[in-house]
Amino acid sequence: MVMTEPRKPGHQPTLGVLLAGGLARRMGGGDKPMKTVGGKTILDRVVERLRPQCDGLIVNANGDPARFGFLGLPVVADDVPGFAGPLAGILAALDWAATHRPEIQWLMSVATDAPFLPGDLVSRLHKARQAAGLPLACARSGDQTHPVIGLWRVDLRADLRHALVVEDMRKIDRWTARHGCAAAVWPTLPYDPFFNANTPEDLAEAETITLRHQDA
Repeated sequence: MVMTEPRKPGHQPTLGVLLAGGLARRMGGGDKPMKTVGGKTILDRVVERLRPQCDGLIVNANGDPARFGFLGLPVVADDVPGFAGPLAGILAALDWAATHRPEIQWLMSVATDAPFLPGDLVSRLHKARQAAGLPLACARSGDQTHPVIGLWRVDLRADLRHALVVEDMRKIDRWTARHGCAAAVWPTLPYDPFFNANTPEDLAEAETITLRHQDA
């Protein structure tokens, strides 16, 4: 089981959002988070890892929210039409946080096809953005950046809405570059903590990882 760092003095209250709005075309349709790895759904594994690190979780998903009812979490749909991608889900979560959790200034977004998220994800991203003096941070493993797995400031939501609705901006790193985004880096050995399961072959590889590594 993944080890999660205990809360420390100076902890920054952070809301976690599980981005589950993808269409899963490479997985043959359906919800990727409901696929199983090591006897658990990927979604259960993501919740298990992220919940101790955050001050609440919500789900971003489109379609029938009842399919995530078993989690007992708020389900927030995009309000930007046309499947505008992860930025639309992040915007929906930022808006929800501003309305329902106004005491929280930070949002942590994660992909729900990543079964091996690290237990120090939130704390290391906060350290990275504080050290760099920047308002945003994302994860990187080796030389690959993972812009969806990122830390967002709630008060930037108006600028993000303008970028999506007026500028038709879709690429995450294009918008984050506008404000400045720090990166926290993890090694890819013995396995990549941000491995994502997009295909049936990826699911088979994820199963192999869980068999080889007890902490996965």
